[in-house]
Amino acid sequence: MKFSIGKSGREEKLINGCKRNEPGAQREMYRLWAPKMLAICFRYIKDRSEAESVMTGGFLKIFDKINQFSGEGSFEGWMRRIMVNESLSYLRQQKHAFMMVDEEEAGREISYEEADQQLQADDLMAMIRLLPDGYRTVFNLYAIEGFSHKEIAEKLEISESTSKSQLSRARNLLQQYIAKHDKIKQHQVI
Repeated sequence: MKFSIGKSGREEKLINGCKRNEPGAQREMYRLWAPKMLAICFRYIKDRSEAESVMTGGFLKIFDKINQFSGEGSFEGWMRRIMVNESLSYLRQQKHAFMMVDEEEAGREISYEEADQQLQADDLMAMIRLLPDGYRTVFNLYAIEGFSHKEIAEKLEISESTSKSQLSRARNLLQQYIAKHDKIKQHQVI
């Protein structure tokens, strides 16, 4: 038995219009989904104009490959996967995104007890954007997209231990950023 997630009539109409290469449908799909897809690209790519460029390339790929979307599952999920892959492709082309790190770092765990419970989502996203490219990419793939270290290693052509190290270092830096944020908040209250 096949399981299919019901799509709104509007979404289905747009998908079908894009499959027929209708410019109006493509424009409307871009208008509706661009903010969300840009946010995905921006999680991986610090520079906004570069993230916008990657997103635009992602939409071109979506329009080119839309006939491959079977209609089963989430269309948004399908588009997200394309945007993540486009972002990773961009980072691979930059070649400076990943640093080799000590394998011993990979096993080290950190404590989150001191994290500010009132930290706003926008503050956290800003902190994630401050991470070096390699750290930010692995953190996004693991913590936000839900990939395993094995999957990340395959996608980024790095070892699993490097993926683990990148995640560990990203978490450590985020913990430092949060501690600084907390300190600033405490001084503002006084």
